[in-house]
Amino acid sequence: MAAAGQELNPTSYISHHLTNRTVSLGEGPFWTLHLDTWLTAVFLAVVGFGFLWWIVRGATAGVPNKRQAFVEMLFDFVDDQVKGIFHGNRAFVAPLALTVFVWVLLMNAMDFIPVDLAALVSSHVLQQHEWKPVPTSDVNTTFALALSVWGLMIFYNLKVKGIGGWTHELFCTPFGAWFFPLNFLFNLVEYISKPLSHSLRLYGNIYAGEIIFMLLWMWAATGLVGSLFGGVLALGWAIFHILIVALQAYIFMMLTIVYMSMAHESH
Repeated sequence: MAAAGQELNPTSYISHHLTNRTVSLGEGPFWTLHLDTWLTAVFLAVVGFGFLWWIVRGATAGVPNKRQAFVEMLFDFVDDQVKGIFHGNRAFVAPLALTVFVWVLLMNAMDFIPVDLAALVSSHVLQQHEWKPVPTSDVNTTFALALSVWGLMIFYNLKVKGIGGWTHELFCTPFGAWFFPLNFLFNLVEYISKPLSHSLRLYGNIYAGEIIFMLLWMWAATGLVGSLFGGVLALGWAIFHILIVALQAYIFMMLTIVYMSMAHESH
C-alpha cells in the first residue's frame, strides 16, 4: 500500500515497498538502524531455532514422528555437506552451517508473503507504514552475515596457524617468499573479495526476486487481462523462486563451510 497522500504510480509503489523503517541512533547514516530488518531477522531466529529446540528436546530413540524425522533429515543433510568439505573436528562448523542455512532460508522465504499483505499487517498491527518484510533484501543483513563468517575465518586462521603461520601464508604463498609483495597483494584481494561476493550474491538474488514479484502483481492494476497474465506469471515465478530461496541459502552455507575449511588448512 502506498503511503497516505502519495501519488500512486509504479515508481512510488515499488519505492514505498522497498523503503526500510529506520531509527537514528546518532549522527550520520552509519548510525541508522533498519528496525524492520533487525526485528524480522530476530523474530525468525527465535521462531526457527525455537522450533528446532522444541523438537530436539522431545526427541525419542524409537520410531520418530514426522516432525522429528524432518529435523533429523535436516541435521543429516547439513552434516553430510560439512563432512564432504571440512575434514577436521566438526563440533563447531556443523552447528554454524546449520544455523546459517536455517536462518538464511527463513529470511529468504519471507519473500513469498505478498508485499501488500505485509504492508496491511505492518500498518494496522504495528502502526508502521514503512516495513520491509524480507531481511535478506537489505544489503546490511547480508553484509553482517558475511562479515561475521569472515571474522570467524580470520579468528580460526590465527587460532590454528598462529600469527607466524598465518603471516607466512599471507606473504609466502602461492608464489614463494621471493615474491612476497605479489603474494600479499594476491591474498589481500582474496580476503577482501570473500565477504563482498558472499554477501552481494545473496542480496542481489533476493532483491531482484522481490522487484520481479512486485512488477508482476502490478499488472493487476491494468485490468482483467493484466490480472490474468499477472496472476499466472506470478504463480510461475513463485514456484521458480522456491528454488532460488533454497539455493541461495544452500550456497551461503556452503561458502561458509569452505571458508572455515580454508582457515583450518595450510597451503
